[in-house]
Amino acid sequence: MIESAIAPQQIQELQTLSNLDAFWMPFTANRQFKAHPRLMQSAKGMYYTTTDGREILDGTAGLWCVNAGHCRSQITSAIAAQATKMDFAPTFQMGHPGPFALAERLAALLPGDLNRVFFANSGSEAVDSALKIALAYHNVRGESRRTRLIGRERGYHGVGFGGISVGGIATNRKWFGPLLPGVDHLPHTHSLANNAFSKGQPTWGAELADDLERIVALHDPSTIAAVIVEPLAGSTGVLVPPKEYLQRLRSICDRHGILLIFDEVITGFGRLGRGFGAEYFGVLPDLMAVAKGITNGAVPMGAVFARDYLYEAFMQGPEGAIELFHGYTYSGHPLACAAAEATLDIYEQEGLFERAGSLASYWETALHSLRDAPHVIDIRNLGLVGGIELKPRPNAPGLRAYEALVRCFESGLLIRTTGDIIALSPPLIVEKHQIDRMVETLRETLMTID
Repeated sequence: MIESAIAPQQIQELQTLSNLDAFWMPFTANRQFKAHPRLMQSAKGMYYTTTDGREILDGTAGLWCVNAGHCRSQITSAIAAQATKMDFAPTFQMGHPGPFALAERLAALLPGDLNRVFFANSGSEAVDSALKIALAYHNVRGESRRTRLIGRERGYHGVGFGGISVGGIATNRKWFGPLLPGVDHLPHTHSLANNAFSKGQPTWGAELADDLERIVALHDPSTIAAVIVEPLAGSTGVLVPPKEYLQRLRSICDRHGILLIFDEVITGFGRLGRGFGAEYFGVLPDLMAVAKGITNGAVPMGAVFARDYLYEAFMQGPEGAIELFHGYTYSGHPLACAAAEATLDIYEQEGLFERAGSLASYWETALHSLRDAPHVIDIRNLGLVGGIELKPRPNAPGLRAYEALVRCFESGLLIRTTGDIIALSPPLIVEKHQIDRMVETLRETLMTID
């Protein structure tokens, strides 16, 4: 257990904080939260400390991002040193050493020829950038009819208009009108009837990838630019891909000249026990979107990795011409680059990707021990990711899991919920006794709720 880093005076000030109205919170029931706030003031290692001085074991790596644990001095020192040296430099028609050095280092980590790196500031921006690069790629090659994008039901690809268009979570889409035209969706791979309580990859469901052939026949392959999927769907409730499913998608895309994009915002940087899901599953995408673990969540950053052939297709015009009219003010931000370099140092020095792989079996056994806990109808896992699906209350979907979230927090454990699914993704530094505590807290919590 760690000691609180908050002075008593700070605790008193935060306890008397009376007006929470100005901050419009994202993906939050604002009125509900502000009536009973859950506020964290500091963090270290595996733990948050609340404003009333309680320790909270982090079962979600912040928001799938703090893979190396909280407030690592290597990272915070690197950020501070860079801020003192140079706070900002533009990367439009000029640059600074940070993103060039970082891109070269990242390319060496990636499988295959994913050697070109386009920097963004979040997973949402990385996804929208990948979609735009895919469309522009076909355009510069003279295949401008390839404009259709294929996502997947229950997919989550951030909150940009491109990401929610190819995404497949109804609540994320329904408020914002028709979204991008020319988008279709594959079926999701979740099946309680066939795959409940699977350990690792389910054996049923690879044939669901073949629905891409139906979509290709419907729209004609000459109109389809790209297919985007998460190798493992995280935010929708931990949907693990069936064996050979991703391989089938790759084969169909190759057959019809369609780009395959992996959204590895969650699976990237060690979550599955390998550097990236592409490595774990042995499937090489044409484009890959990442964020979160790239800087351990310390400074916002995202990136798109592109294969060599794709990048080279843009480099055929006049040398003085801008090849891709796209970018962000903060692409390759100096502080983000410093945070990413320090984060990669920790991953390498502590072997955290391999550590996650070595803990995966223990994690799986611990999670599946909850099979007989009240309300549990499915458990899913891969690497250091877990999903525990609860039976919904009649006419009140999501409330049972929300109550579990609140009670776990009161008991010193941070979990994440989506609908009636509890999602877990602890920092890769997690110890076995902390895994045990997560499971014990969840069991005790589930026994106390209706």
